[in-house]
Amino acid sequence: MAIVKSKLLKQLKQSYPNFTLKDLTTLVEIVIKEIKRALRRGDGVELRNFGTWRVRIQKASIRRNPKTSEKIAVPEKKVIHWKMSKDMFKKINNEE
Repeated sequence: MAIVKSKLLKQLKQSYPNFTLKDLTTLVEIVIKEIKRALRRGDGVELRNFGTWRVRIQKASIRRNPKTSEKIAVPEKKVIHWKMSKDMFKKINNEE
């Protein structure tokens, strides 16, 4: 199950009842916007105990359409790579 922004905001509202939903929404929007800006600049983003995002260059390649077996040239492009932190890995795998 994936978490969507509305569920995240509900959980934040329950955890921090003194903040208004409007303030929490603004906060989440600012954080997401800053992550996007940093990645667009080519910088990496690190959230301690969660993970890091980096922009990598995916080389140009020739791929095959599985439906028609036609070969397609795919140009070089930027992709986002996310790596979880060791703490997150331990929490997910119950290794604490």
